Amino acid sequence: MLRVADLSKDYPTPRGPLRVLSGVSFDLAPGDAAAVMGPSGSGKSSLLYILGTLEPPSSGTVTLDGRNPFELGAAALAVFRNRCIGFVFQDHCLLPQCTVLENVLVPTLVAPDGERNTARASESRARELIDRVGLTDRIDHRPGELSGGERQRAAIARALVRAPRLLLCDEPTGNLDRATAQDVASLLLDVHRLQKTVLVVVTHSAALAEQFPTRFDLTDTRLTRTGR
Repeated sequence: MLRVADLSKDYPTPRGPLRVLSGVSFDLAPGDAAAVMGPSGSGKSSLLYILGTLEPPSSGTVTLDGRNPFELGAAALAVFRNRCIGFVFQDHCLLPQCTVLENVLVPTLVAPDGERNTARASESRARELIDRVGLTDRIDHRPGELSGGERQRAAIARALVRAPRLLLCDEPTGNLDRATAQDVASLLLDVHRLQKTVLVVVTHSAALAEQFPTRFDLTDTRLTRTGR
């Protein structure tokens, strides 16, 4: 369960604190999928970074399965993030020198010793995910040899390789043409349902948001549920 309670975020400026989030509260259970829409500069990315533990809130709490990650020290927080949260970014952020398989395996390489699977088990899961996202025939290709949609498919597999409880996506179809964006969106939702993650996507795309059972609008620092 992802639980967000009375979350606020301020950034310091020469003229005083700039508030981008105010009193944000919602709950999402495993298997839930939510899209967050809003104008540029509305705080969508700030919300995603807080959910992903990349930034702390100014006030309020975020808990995942009853744990507040912001109560952890830096090392423990990094372990929590690696184990419990998967990220898919607009620009995929794949390592250009690595193959699809190597890119998908990256999160397993930085896992703490006590949480690492054997190399064989990690590779087996990576290959399974690569097959699930339709990249088996591209498994030895590097990002420069892939289309935009294929790179995002690889990024989705990488985000899921540690079986995270929370999957966060920042404009995952923003750089794709309409047909490819539809394919990637359908894949993302299909894989999410199989993995039973909590899925949160921030997007400008109404077409993408409409595919999500739960929808929010972020305007004037406040989050409003607009669907379900």
